[in-house]
Amino acid sequence: MGLLRLNTLLGDYPVTHALKQGRVASGSVALELADVHPPSSGFKRVVRDLAFDVAELSMTTFLMARAAGKPYRLLPAVVLARLQHDRLVRNAGRPAFGPGELYGKTIGVRMYSVTTAMWLRGVLAEDYGVDASRIRWVTLEEGHVAEFADPAWVERAPAGKDLTAMLLEGEVDAVVTGDGKVADPRIVPVIPDVAVAAQAWRTRKGAIQVNHMVVAKDTVSEATAAEVSRMLEASIRAAGSPELNPFGLEANRRNLEVAIDYVHRQGLIPRRYTVEELYR
Repeated sequence: MGLLRLNTLLGDYPVTHALKQGRVASGSVALELADVHPPSSGFKRVVRDLAFDVAELSMTTFLMARAAGKPYRLLPAVVLARLQHDRLVRNAGRPAFGPGELYGKTIGVRMYSVTTAMWLRGVLAEDYGVDASRIRWVTLEEGHVAEFADPAWVERAPAGKDLTAMLLEGEVDAVVTGDGKVADPRIVPVIPDVAVAAQAWRTRKGAIQVNHMVVAKDTVSEATAAEVSRMLEASIRAAGSPELNPFGLEANRRNLEVAIDYVHRQGLIPRRYTVEELYR
């Protein structure tokens, strides 16, 4: 019998290099890797078109897709995680303000439900008492999950707008930078002492802020999903098992519990799922 070929969306990270370069392989499964860069540009295809058997997917999008009945389940591999405190930025050339002074201000973000913004809203609520509904959010595009409608305090920017330009021109007061940090001395974090604040959050919560994990479509058998998971684990180990790329259900239990709580509290999913539910 030939290899079972799975249409796969997976980005280029240190923890995926061994798998993508063929140093980790399988005798039963072949991952047909889609040429999509960055992988986040394919997330709508994952949850709207069900285009992939195996896919990297953002944490918030997966939870919202699960709530919308999309046929994907979680595999226990983190391919991207970071502490997000430095991703909320302001223009240093304008009057300074801190995270507790965001009421009445405007924040630009690619989409309201992007995972980085979800983590930042959770941090702002818990650590600075900030209610996201009292901020004007301006987005560039709709969310990945078609069934979700943005809250009333969210509006769309005119087509063709760029978040960095909007910030520098004073059209918004702050921006969520997402995957790419802006290398511009005029742009600085809103949260002071970001490294200290991020470490304090991690110590208090006992978690990391997961951005992307891997999912499998329900049509992928348990045996095949287990083989894909084995390959992912081997690739993560080949990269030295980085601290921000834990593998396994128990290794990610607390990370997922905090993510589920934040996403639910922000009204993006109707209830708090158990961790076990996400894997079946």
